[in-house]
Amino acid sequence: MDRRAARVAAVVEWARGLAARVSGTRVVAVEGRSGAGKTELARELAVAFGAPLIRMDDLYPGWDGLRGGVTALHDWVLRPLAAGEPVRWLSWDWAADRYADAWHEVPRTGSLVVEGVGCGARVLAPYVSGLVWIEVPDALRRERALARDGATYEPHWERWARQEDEFYGTDDVRGRADLIIDGSADS
Repeated sequence: MDRRAARVAAVVEWARGLAARVSGTRVVAVEGRSGAGKTELARELAVAFGAPLIRMDDLYPGWDGLRGGVTALHDWVLRPLAAGEPVRWLSWDWAADRYADAWHEVPRTGSLVVEGVGCGARVLAPYVSGLVWIEVPDALRRERALARDGATYEPHWERWARQEDEFYGTDDVRGRADLIIDGSADS
């Protein structure tokens, strides 16, 4: 087993021990700055648990929407989950610059994985069973993000980074993380 696979297995084992905090559902949040490797780890957790995965990239209302994505996750997903109401969300259509018209229904299972910048926000903490922070040096994060999204993301990198700086400057997500992972070895 390679180093990354071993780390993923350890995170899955850790998450299995988390208690369900909302309506019998264990919510695992995978956080870190853009390009840290959140999506891959979250996918693997979702597969391991047979759980739905909600990506913050689908919730942000545009390039200036980090905090709006946090509100969407709270209002459409976590608060209704805790209240026993139907859980559904709208995805942001990046090309049309608006939310799409169709709601995505989220099945109720024993686990839910959420990933992306902001999913570990303080306002969401009452709903989250476990918070994972992935730490990666800035230069490597940028290299990864631009390799992944290329010309689409490059003109917005600095704009998004400023939002991250402001958000993490007022909400110490890393400091509240239950598990901190060095994701720099995953390149």
